[in-house]
Order: sequence, then C-alpha cells, then structure tokens
Amino acid sequence: MTDYTAAIFDLDGVIADTARLHFAAWIQLASEEGFQLPPNADNRLKGVDRMASLAIVLEGAARRYTTDEQARLADRKNRLYQTLIHQLTPADLLPGAETLLNTLAAWGIPLALASASKNAKAVVEGLGIAGRFHTIADAALVRHPKPDPEIFLMAARGLGVTPARCIGVEDAAAGVTALKRAGMYALGVGDPIVLREADRVVPSLAALDPADYFTAPANRSN
Repeated sequence: MTDYTAAIFDLDGVIADTARLHFAAWIQLASEEGFQLPPNADNRLKGVDRMASLAIVLEGAARRYTTDEQARLADRKNRLYQTLIHQLTPADLLPGAETLLNTLAAWGIPLALASASKNAKAVVEGLGIAGRFHTIADAALVRHPKPDPEIFLMAARGLGVTPARCIGVEDAAAGVTALKRAGMYALGVGDPIVLREADRVVPSLAALDPADYFTAPANRSN
C-alpha cells in the first residue's frame, strides 16, 4: 500500500461524537419553533454545513422562513450548540481516536482537521487535542461546503503536502465524495453501505493500524 505522508481528519463522528450535540441543538431549535425534524434528519445532517443543515431541518416546518429569518435561526442554533460544547471533555473522544492521534504525532506525521463546523477549534480544545493538529480548516474559511473538495485542499495546503499524499478520514458520504474529488485516499469510518465511495471503511478508528499507511520512524531510511 502507498506510504502516505499526512492525515486529514473530519471531526464530527470521526474523532468525537459532536454530531449528537449538533442534532440536540437542531431538535431544540425546531421545538422552540413549534415543529419536528423531518424523517432521517440525523443521517442527512451529517457532514453538511450549517445553512444546508437548516434547509433540511426546515423541511419539517409548516411555513416558509425568509432569508433574514433563516439567518437568525442559524445563529440561534449555533448559540445552542456552543452552550453544549462546554460539556465536552477528553472522555468524549471516540474509541481509538486518542491512541491514533498520539501515535501519528509521535511518528512525526503532519495532521490536519477539516470540519464542516465553524466551532471546530473550540471543540478540539474541549477534547484536549488541539495541540495535535498542525492546521485546522473549518467552514468559516471556505466558500464551498462538502462535497466540494475545497476544505480538504485547504487543509493539504496548510500542511504543505500534495493531496495525493494525504489520507482523509470521514464518516459522512458528502465528506468521502469531497476527499475523492480532492484526489486523496478516502478512509471511511462507519457504515460501508453509506460510505461505499470510500477506498476503505472501518467501524472505528480503533480498528485502524497506522502502519498500513504510514512508516514508523524506526522503519524509515536515513
């Protein structure tokens, strides 16, 4: 297998289950507005940005919202989510995440975060892993959300690594599509049916052996 030189991680559902906090915030917002989320919203909301998520949420509403109203709703949801972020601790890291990040850091592998969340920096600080990432690309820095490859290409530039030498790790179909469009190896975490476009799918980061993709320092030629 190709020896890659950098890794780019999605955040929600890969490193930590912050998707549940986003979902809880959307549920609360919808409840305050007097409607319920549409069917299968939990899966459809994964890996998409805030306004695209709002469009999905508003499918359950009985009335149309103006552009200004939608902007206010998105801001309200973000405030709800930011309140929930304060509950995060290192205990919220998903299985295998801390071990993998520590191993890659010890091996000197450059790491980046590419998240659809504009709160990515606050999240990784709460999780105690902010220092593991050389660069963070989030939704606040890009014009086009996943499945557009922009955020992954930005992360690769931040690491100074060509896309073909990067492994991207994603749990959402839109993210996997973005990785493939970026010309990166797409490693999916989760359901192989949902992530069928990925080059490989594992159930969690705990099932991933970094030696399958990266060379440990002891094995590198001088």
